[in-house]
Amino acid sequence: MAPVAVAARDLPAGAQLAAADLTTARLPAEAVPRGSSPRTSELEGQRIAGAVRRGEIITDAALVGPGLLAGTPSGTAAVPVRVADAASLQLLSPGQLIDLVLSPDIGGPAGEGSTLASRIPVLWTPGASGGRPAGQWLGTPEAEGLLVVAASPEQAQRIAGASAQGKVFFVLVEAGRR
Repeated sequence: MAPVAVAARDLPAGAQLAAADLTTARLPAEAVPRGSSPRTSELEGQRIAGAVRRGEIITDAALVGPGLLAGTPSGTAAVPVRVADAASLQLLSPGQLIDLVLSPDIGGPAGEGSTLASRIPVLWTPGASGGRPAGQWLGTPEAEGLLVVAASPEQAQRIAGASAQGKVFFVLVEAGRR
């Protein structure tokens, strides 16, 4: 049997973990997931990305920050994107695939836009943490219209700062589409 840190109570998305939020469970060593911690003290002060139920094992993938990129290919970046229609973010949740499209503010015919990235996963939206920014790594600016996506280095270059060039919109993409 091996010790593993688990949630001591139900926790909302975006909660900063305190000693009272955590407890230790003992599981067969082969059942302990990679990225988990045997000591609750290692998790104190970390912020969780999504809601957690009492008894759930807290792994690095459940934490805001580099843990959000756990399991992604090497070089993947977490890129903040400010979309033109902030209300549309209510349609998103972490894990959904989207295309990002840039529509220029001026010039060019109406409807002409360029694809910034295709089939990229959403990592964070304001709804995923009750409207609060997802931890210190996002800074403290207002989260209105902001989402965070996982992107390759090439996609990250196109996405970063795109909202200064025009309006950024997303398109929901079916998971099975190729």
